[in-house]
Amino acid sequence: MPTTSDTTDSTGEDLRRLILDTTRHLLVKEGYQNLSMRKIAREIEYSPTSIYLHFDSKDALLHALIHEGMMQLHDELEATAQQHPDAPIERLRALCRCFIEFGLSNPEYYEVMFQLRPERMERYPPEKYRAARRNLTFFAEALTQGREAGLLYVEDASVSASTIWASLHGTVSLLLAERLDVQIDRETFITTAIRQTIRGYLPSTQSATS
Repeated sequence: MPTTSDTTDSTGEDLRRLILDTTRHLLVKEGYQNLSMRKIAREIEYSPTSIYLHFDSKDALLHALIHEGMMQLHDELEATAQQHPDAPIERLRALCRCFIEFGLSNPEYYEVMFQLRPERMERYPPEKYRAARRNLTFFAEALTQGREAGLLYVEDASVSASTIWASLHGTVSLLLAERLDVQIDRETFITTAIRQTIRGYLPSTQSATS
């Protein structure tokens, strides 16, 4: 088994990646309360000290994973938003689908980001929290542009963006838990969920036909 000094088989970045990936798997499989630095060390066949060279605690590991997932989501939302710069409703619809597809394609990250609920965890670093909030901005900007163009009815874009996330989270969670009625087509369910989410922000005349 390699010892602390002896990461010669792997660069520091490779080891960091191995630690993060292993931690993510263990968190989803066994939960936060059952996670320990020693357990991670046994899993990757390194000494616990080698992990502390990269992360101060298991909370630091969890924070790093949340941040990593949020930044991956950010990149996908940003690319999606750029495809519809002048069409806020289409952009909003595409952002909703992007969020759902991210969750379904990255179930471990999604659970760590949105579903893991440690009873006690160190405060999430403010700079990471601010970075994560940028993901909501894509939705808020589409809602604001739609409101200014008279296409969407929005009182508070920030609140509405969070409400949309809550709706999308429910959709992703149901699908990941495999609780969708087997008689319902998966794609039809996703399309309908997105349509219903956006319909609440359309003027009443447009909503009736959308």
